[in-house]
Amino acid sequence: MSVAVPPPAPQAGSPVRPTEPEAPPFIERRGVPAAPPCRIAHIVSVSGSQAIAVLERDKMPGAEEPRVEIGQLVKIPTPSATVVGLVSAVSAPSPAMGGIGSSEDLGLIEINLAGEVALDPKNGRLSFRRGVTHLPTLGDGVLLADRHDLTRVYTQPNVATIEVGTLYQDPDVPARFLTDDLLAKHFIVVGTTGCGKSCALTAILQRVLTQHDHAHVVVLDVHNEYPTAFGDKAELIDPTNLHLPFWLLNFQELAAALTSGDADHDAEIEILSDAVLTAKRRYSDASSSRQLARRPGDLSGMTVDAPTPFRLSDVLAVLDEQLGKLERTQKTLPYRRLKSRIETLASDQRYSFMFGSLTVQDTMTDILGRLFRVPNDGRPITVIDLSTVPPEILDVVISVIARLAFDLAVWSKGGLPMLLVCEEAHRYAPASVGQGFEPTRQALSRIAKEGRKYGLSLALVTQRPSELDTTILSQCSTAVAMRLSTERDQQVMRANTHDGALDLLDFLPLLGDREAIVLGQGVAMPMRIRFSDVGDQGVPRNLNRAFSDSWSRPNLDRAGLEAIVARWRHAGRERP
Repeated sequence: MSVAVPPPAPQAGSPVRPTEPEAPPFIERRGVPAAPPCRIAHIVSVSGSQAIAVLERDKMPGAEEPRVEIGQLVKIPTPSATVVGLVSAVSAPSPAMGGIGSSEDLGLIEINLAGEVALDPKNGRLSFRRGVTHLPTLGDGVLLADRHDLTRVYTQPNVATIEVGTLYQDPDVPARFLTDDLLAKHFIVVGTTGCGKSCALTAILQRVLTQHDHAHVVVLDVHNEYPTAFGDKAELIDPTNLHLPFWLLNFQELAAALTSGDADHDAEIEILSDAVLTAKRRYSDASSSRQLARRPGDLSGMTVDAPTPFRLSDVLAVLDEQLGKLERTQKTLPYRRLKSRIETLASDQRYSFMFGSLTVQDTMTDILGRLFRVPNDGRPITVIDLSTVPPEILDVVISVIARLAFDLAVWSKGGLPMLLVCEEAHRYAPASVGQGFEPTRQALSRIAKEGRKYGLSLALVTQRPSELDTTILSQCSTAVAMRLSTERDQQVMRANTHDGALDLLDFLPLLGDREAIVLGQGVAMPMRIRFSDVGDQGVPRNLNRAFSDSWSRPNLDRAGLEAIVARWRHAGRERP
C-alpha cells in the first residue's frame, strides 16, 4: 500500500482546500476491517466529463495491490474540492514483456466525473453535490473511495430517502433512492424476463409504503403477480369485484368497445354519438323527476364525453326508434351491428364489471374512492388484477383508469399525489404509431408530460424498452436498468437516459438477478446496486410451476379437462 503524502502548505493567494473530518472507525464485516482509502493512480488526461489516470504500481513491501473494477467509486482531491467519479474502463494499452498483469504494465483507468464533495457554506460541513465546478488536472492523485466516502455520497442528509438494497461496491453501505425525485418525476424499471423486475418494484413500493401510511398507489397488474406482495396494505381488485361502469368511458373509449373497424365505422360512430347523448338526457330527466319539452338538439350543455350516467336500455331504445323510421332503401346495417354488440356485451359474463349492471346509479365518488384509496383506510395501495380481462377490452380499461387518475389529479389541483404503476407498459403504449389502443397511449403520454404538475407520477415496468413509446420513456427521470440482453434495448436506454455514467449501461448483459444500474435524479449519483430480498411473503408469485416439477407427476385428467372447457365456454378461465 502506498504511503499517503501530506498536501503542501497553501501559498499566499491560493484557495484553501477544505479539510475532511477524520473518518469514523471502520466497520468490520465478517471479522475483516474495511480498508482505508489508498492512492491508486494519477491523472494524465481530462476531457469534458471524463478523465484518464495511470495506475501506480509502487506499494509497500508485502502490501496487497488494490483491485480496481468497473463501477467503483473513486475520489480525486483538488485544492478546492474532492471530485468524485466512477470507473468506466480499465486497460493496459502497452503490456510489458513480462505479460499482462506484471508490475511493469502501463495500466489506465477511465473515470466518469459525476460530482464533488465540498464545503457547504450554509452549515460549514462537507457535503456531496452533483456536477463538477473544480476539474482535476494533470498529476492529481486518484484514491479508491472507502466506506465513509460511499456513505457520504450515497446517503443524502436532510432528504427523504428509502433504502432498497446495498451497493455492489460495498454490501455494508445501503443503497438509497431519493423519495421525492423518484416519485415526482416518473421512473422506469427495465430488464429481461427472470432478472427480478417484479421483486425490484416490490422492494421499492414496500419501502415507500412502510414510511408513508397515507400514500395513494395504483398497480395495473396484468399478470396477477402482486396480490400477496403487500399484505393487508393492499386493496385487491379483480374482475369479480371491479366496478367500472360503461358511462365512465369517454366517447372514444366507448366507441372502441362498441363499434367495428370496417367500412361502416364512421356511420356507427355518428349513430352512437346521437344515441348516447339522447340516453344521457333521458336519464337526467328521469333522475330529476322532470320531463321537460326540449327543442331538437337541445341537450342542456351535456357532452358525449362527460362522465354522467345513462342506461344502455335507453341507447337500445334510440336505435330501435331510428330503425323503425328508416325506409328499406336506407342502410340499416350500422344500427343492427351496434344493437347486436351492445346486447352481446351486456349478456357476456366476462364484461359484467363494465356492462353487466342491471341498475344505473351515480356512484362515481365511490368508484374513485376505492380505486385511488380516498380515504385509504390503512390500505394505501390498490392492486388491480387485469389478467382475466378480455384482451379486446383490456386497453379500454387501462385507458379509463389512467384518464380518471389524471382528471382526478387535475380537479384536485394537485392535492392528491398519486403513483400509477404500469406493468408490461410496452403492451399498451407501443412505440409504433398505429399499434395498440391510441387513447391508452394518449392517456399515459399526458400523465408523462403533465402529471408532475398535479402530483401524478408514473412507474413503468417493461422487458422491451425499445417497444415503448419514446415520448413516455424520455419523461422518466430515473432508470432502474436490470439485465438486458438485446442490443436494441440497450441502445434505447442509452439514448433516453441523461446522465454522466452511460458507460455503465454497457454492462447490462452481465448483471445478476436482483442487480441493477440506477441512473437519474432518483439517486444521489449513478450506482450499481443489489435489491434487498423481499422475503417469501412479499415475492410476486408465478402462477406456473416449473416444467421439471409439473411433468414429474400426473397433472391433469379427463374430468379436469372437461371442467376447463366448461369454464372456457361460460365465464373465461377460473380465478387461480
